[in-house]
Amino acid sequence: MQKNSNSQQACTQHRYEVTAADLPLSCPLQSMRVWDAHPRVYLPIEKSGQVICPYCGAEYILKK
Repeated sequence: MQKNSNSQQACTQHRYEVTAADLPLSCPLQSMRVWDAHPRVYLPIEKSGQVICPYCGAEYILKK
């Protein structure tokens, strides 16, 4: 498997603002590399507008 050097490192911030274009929401985000992060987990953000990743504690805020 080849590593994508153009993607950003995963799980380095504690707060991320996301939009509807990022749904379905996963941590790490689709734009982030996953080889050096926790397993990708999908997070339910649609109803509450915010969610915290159970693996790394990153908070995601859904911008309208």
